[in-house]
Amino acid sequence: MNAATAALAAGSQGKFWEFHDLLFKNFKSLNDKMISDIAVVLKLDQQEFMQARQAPEIKNQIRQDVYDGQKAGVKGTPVVFINGRTLRDRSLNGFKQIIDAELKLK
Repeated sequence: MNAATAALAAGSQGKFWEFHDLLFKNFKSLNDKMISDIAVVLKLDQQEFMQARQAPEIKNQIRQDVYDGQKAGVKGTPVVFINGRTLRDRSLNGFKQIIDAELKLK
């Protein structure tokens, strides 16, 4: 939850993807200090960042995303859906097979 709120708060300053990438790069050592360090590295306005992290809208968005994921059967990330079907083989060939199968249904 802390990492998700931080990434969305960074997004309010146009830095969501940069924050996201650094979170995943450092996922094994994620903690509050790491999150703060990433905000500094990205030169975020610290006051705005802290306010955005506390915004109820951000927390509600995350709760809704979690609910939607659970409802869709997501058990972890990353997960890929193609026309409502879960892609299990995330190789290039796996993508090709499921897309080709879906195109044949059309």
